[in-house]
Amino acid sequence: MNTLQAFLIAVIEGLTEYLPVSSTAHMVFLSSYFGIQEDDFVKLFQVSIQFGAILAVVALYWKKFFDFSSKSVAINFYIKLICAVIPALVLGKLFDDKIEAVLGDPIPIAIVLILGGIILLFIDSRFQSPTVLQEEDITIKKAITIGFWQCLAMMPGTSRSAASIIGGMQQGLTRHAAAEFSFFLAVPTMMAVTCYSVFLKTYETSQMKGYELILKSNENIQLFLIGNVVAFIVAIIAIKFFIEIIKKYGFKPWGWYRIIVGVFLLIYFSFLK
Repeated sequence: MNTLQAFLIAVIEGLTEYLPVSSTAHMVFLSSYFGIQEDDFVKLFQVSIQFGAILAVVALYWKKFFDFSSKSVAINFYIKLICAVIPALVLGKLFDDKIEAVLGDPIPIAIVLILGGIILLFIDSRFQSPTVLQEEDITIKKAITIGFWQCLAMMPGTSRSAASIIGGMQQGLTRHAAAEFSFFLAVPTMMAVTCYSVFLKTYETSQMKGYELILKSNENIQLFLIGNVVAFIVAIIAIKFFIEIIKKYGFKPWGWYRIIVGVFLLIYFSFLK
């Protein structure tokens, strides 16, 4: 993987991680189109640059993450995130190998992308009477339920953002509140996945842990740093853009986008590749 390829992957990660469009689907197409070899470092790179995307949320919502003026409010916020992330941590660990196996087949990913797009076309009309207007109104029970919804994203092509936002709206959150809680929940979820990949997981062909792969050469370190910086900057822009879109137009634009991209990927991987 060269610097340009690393840059493009980081741009895709920053753009798609918080949008309900499936970063996995976009990564699969990008890797195939540019002939990026899926070696151990590339797999690690695609996960580890989520750290930059995580920091984007923390930077944009730093008052939420570091507001200790009211200890009870701050503690309640973190308790909700901890409770909501537990389902994904448990199920993710149990099905980690099976998920990686599915990632090798782009056709199911494209199909799931299309089905998710169809759902987004009707999601606004389905939940028209929200009762939860802001994060402070989300109960622990609702947070856990949203956490279980997030687990649907373990099916590649679903989109973690889409699953948790739909779960939030099903629990009575407004579009805005559901999107923001999805961002908040992404921080512990993605941090857990990133730390597991970097510090604990041993990769098959190299028999190295993630941090050993990163530190293996100056080139790997450089690509890692470039990827995280780019993902951080692009994710900030994407989050702001996404919030404005759903305020004005809801989720239909993203539904149509998923359907169009999904159909294109089906054609590409079935006939054009």
